[in-house]
Order: sequence, then structure tokens, then C-alpha cells
Amino acid sequence: MRFLSMIRIDETTGQEPSEQLMADMGQLIEELTATGQLVSTAGLRPTAEGVRVRLHRGGKLSVTDGPFTETKEVVGGYAILEAPSKAEAVELTRRFLKVHGTDWDVECEVRQLDGPEFGGRP
Repeated sequence: MRFLSMIRIDETTGQEPSEQLMADMGQLIEELTATGQLVSTAGLRPTAEGVRVRLHRGGKLSVTDGPFTETKEVVGGYAILEAPSKAEAVELTRRFLKVHGTDWDVECEVRQLDGPEFGGRP
């Protein structure tokens, strides 16, 4: 089964990852990729560089340029995980969060990808 782990951050803190965090994260990514547990991962550029496209009832489309000041927490990155169960996907996500040490306040939301190609509902 495949799961999407979305890393939620508060962009307003200005916190930057240390060289040690990047090295530790690189090591974890390398390990999980080699075992096939990590399918894909990436950080996301700041919301100031993003845009939201919305479809409203009645068919009207609107486009809003970032940053999105009404939103405190934003998705700052993601990982697509291959795991036999939600519990295992949560454990992999715990490993990711533990790499951050004690100086970070981040959260991940883990959700299974749906559809037969991901081991979900047909």
C-alpha cells in the first residue's frame, strides 16, 4: 500500500535546517529508498511563490497568489511511502520526525493513496 505523508510547518518561524539535520535526513532517505519504503520525497518552495486555483460553485475559477496569510500551517514537503499497513507508514513517519531532534515543531499527516494501483480500493 502507498501512503502520503505531508509535512506541516509554520512558515512564519523562519527556521532553517542545520547541516547536521540535512546530513541525517539524507542518510534516512538513502536507507528508506534502498529498502523500497520511500518512493518519492521533496520539500516545497514557500507559499510566497505559490498560487491557489479554486473552482467555485457555478463554474467560476479564481486564482490567488501566495503567500496565503490566512493559513498558519502549510504543507512544507511530502513523502510517498510504501508500507504493508497504516501502522508501518506511521512508524516510518515517526522516524522522519525524530531526525529533526528537539528544536523543531513539525507535524505530519499520513493518508493512504486510494485506487487499485496503490493497494487501495478498486
